[in-house]
Amino acid sequence: MKTNFLKISCLIMCLAAVACTTPAKEPGYGGHGLDSIDTKTLAKFAPPPLDGGKLKRIQGLLDVRSPSAGTLSPDNKDLYISWNVTGSRQIWKVPGPMKFPVQMTGGEDSSRLLDITPDGKYLVIGRDEKGNEYPGLYLQSTDGGEFKLVYGKKKVQVFLGFVTEDSKHLYYRANDRNPKSYAIYKHNIETGERELVFEGPDGYWAIADHWDDNLLLLANWKGNTSSEYYLYDVKTKTQTPLFGQDEDEEYSARFGSKKDQILVLTNKFSEFRKLYLWQKGEFKAISNNETYDIDSIQPDRQRTRAVMRVNKGGYYSAEALDLKTLNMYTFFEANDPDVLHVYPGSFSQDGRYTSLYIVKGNEPGQGLIYDWKSKKSKVWTTSSAPEVELNALVTPKLEYYTARDGTQIPMFVQTPAQCADKVCPVIVQFHGGPEGQAIPRFSPIRQMFFEKNYIFVEPNVRGSDGYGKTWLHADNGPKRLNVITDIEDAAKHIKKNWSKWGKTPKVAVMGGSYGGYSTLMAMTKFAGAYDAGIAIVGMSSLLTFLENTAPYRRALRTSEYGDPEKDLEALKKLSALTYLDNLQDPMLIIHGATDPRVPAGEAIQVYQAMEQKKLPGQLVLFPDEGHGIRKRRNRALYLGYLFDFLDKHLQ
Repeated sequence: MKTNFLKISCLIMCLAAVACTTPAKEPGYGGHGLDSIDTKTLAKFAPPPLDGGKLKRIQGLLDVRSPSAGTLSPDNKDLYISWNVTGSRQIWKVPGPMKFPVQMTGGEDSSRLLDITPDGKYLVIGRDEKGNEYPGLYLQSTDGGEFKLVYGKKKVQVFLGFVTEDSKHLYYRANDRNPKSYAIYKHNIETGERELVFEGPDGYWAIADHWDDNLLLLANWKGNTSSEYYLYDVKTKTQTPLFGQDEDEEYSARFGSKKDQILVLTNKFSEFRKLYLWQKGEFKAISNNETYDIDSIQPDRQRTRAVMRVNKGGYYSAEALDLKTLNMYTFFEANDPDVLHVYPGSFSQDGRYTSLYIVKGNEPGQGLIYDWKSKKSKVWTTSSAPEVELNALVTPKLEYYTARDGTQIPMFVQTPAQCADKVCPVIVQFHGGPEGQAIPRFSPIRQMFFEKNYIFVEPNVRGSDGYGKTWLHADNGPKRLNVITDIEDAAKHIKKNWSKWGKTPKVAVMGGSYGGYSTLMAMTKFAGAYDAGIAIVGMSSLLTFLENTAPYRRALRTSEYGDPEKDLEALKKLSALTYLDNLQDPMLIIHGATDPRVPAGEAIQVYQAMEQKKLPGQLVLFPDEGHGIRKRRNRALYLGYLFDFLDKHLQ
């Protein structure tokens, strides 16, 4: 993608949504990751120390945590889970229901379990460094021990495709040949040799599924929600287009019970993602959902059944599909009114069991194993909540606010009991994505908000997932100009409708990634709507963001935000840098120095401009974090800064 450097430079120099004639200059910063930041800047904005007493309560709440649903070993005797009890996500082995877990991986960098070889000998693990999102691919014996490198290289992304049934090879994709495209490789587990299997034109290529070692279902993502699918014969190198070519439609596909039958989730033919059977070029509807999405489908290895994750307005449930009859049915009922979500996990290798994850609003999640033979479930793992009164936690409630054009915007609201008869300050948190979705969930950190009498609000503005295709695409490209006002309207609604006895609540805005961008826009374009803002790994200029984000992400993001040449004027109007002169209220900016998605330069450039104008604010750069603050000690500091900031400006 060719970017107009002159116009980007003008934007940064002028900080206004007007044409400028400044001679061409380089952008205010260049690149992403730690290499793009000089040591002087890192030192200047390094995380400052905090008093230990302030951190005590935060550290206690960080001890409230729950393991993932997990993956069963091939013999169904052990469950491998992800758990952050050490301070970072690591892999643990649970040798039976409610047995004491054994830690398999360690260190400060998170480890992700990607698969287990069918012979039960190895775990396949992904791990990056300091959140830089360039993971290495590793094998570890299921007995434990050191990692064996499959592939890893600086500034190269590597992702597992699948492990062959004979456990001799694994397939993976990597952008080592071209940073803007992914090739597919076959790795010999015994010898370490690798073979190039597929290299297409530039694109976000991935193995969506495989029928056997030689017939692959390939996806090529053209945008953040659009893709095309192909069959690829490894032996003959034949690539056959299936669907999505020359379209801008969303598809997610897996093989059905036969290799010429493809199960497809798409919203091409309706507002919501429905399930279809694709065969011989024709789509046949399987589901009839008209008001909610089916988000994912996972068949078992035997191709006898599949589990699906269903999203009904932000509440998730698990459904099943018989792959022979194509009948859908509910296979698990929580029978507990406090359960908010039931997430289906993975099948055991013999297809008899499926892991499930149960979420309530006032206690940590719980992992179950469902037995398809007995139709019963069994608890395998337990959560921990030391020194926390779970009964005091507040379950989110679904409410709505009215945008200026009359549209009803859904939002999940958590109101502490003590705020029923007083006016409490409000925190509005916008989600990332932008095609993400805020959902009701358990969060121990929210307890501190409630203890400090903060009401917590999470809107799903237009552009969010889960409310239909029209809602999802309402903010694509320049159309964002028509709905960006949803950000301001949330604050207006709260101040107008939640005032009592002549007192108006103070309102802060916060968010990460696109939520960080929303925060920066709220504090600049909509200055005065919110009384304080906390922007975490957010974009201050959509133009410099698109120029400097990692190459493999640029095309996906351009389809969402707009083209820097064709949509230049819209992108200027949609960038917080343009409106810095409006900023009037305090702002805290948090960023990870190694972030490859939203470069730290986005935070630095907006804060430096704030410094020049002597505007209130603070910038903190974590040198060992990427797109988010994940390590325990860093999270404790980040939350400490957050609460200090809110207490100072909202109480």
